[in-house]
Amino acid sequence: MTTQNEGQAIVFTDGACLKNPGPGGYAAIVTIAGEEQIIVGRDPATTNNKMEMTAAIKAVETVPHYTPIIIHSDSKYVIDGATKWLRGWKAKGWRKADGKPVLNQDLWLQLDGLISGRTITWQWVKGHAGHEQNERVDALANAEAHMAAMAIGFAGTTR
Repeated sequence: MTTQNEGQAIVFTDGACLKNPGPGGYAAIVTIAGEEQIIVGRDPATTNNKMEMTAAIKAVETVPHYTPIIIHSDSKYVIDGATKWLRGWKAKGWRKADGKPVLNQDLWLQLDGLISGRTITWQWVKGHAGHEQNERVDALANAEAHMAAMAIGFAGTTR
């Protein structure tokens, strides 16, 4: 018996930041052939967008190049960047439509290199809406952000 996701990597990603900028964390759940891998990390001084991007980067890094990926994220920044804006930014010398430099260019370059030539479907998931896997990565990313905050004595609040 085959399942609809056989042969694909199913990925859920999220990033979190206490204040913004501030201490942050990221998380990804990668499932291939029923085997789940959890990826987490933190940064003492970052932004939410950087953590969202880092989660996607770390997830894609773990999936073999030949394996199709479905990435679920609640970050329109990451999804729109990867699917709509990236080509134009590159054509314009990493400038946005308003002529200003693209933020997080280092991460966009890294993500672009990882997704080029791969089969990736990007799926937006509404955050904090009860989706089980999205809630899991949200909790993991927030836990990492809190650990980053504790490591530097930060006493901020979430989001």
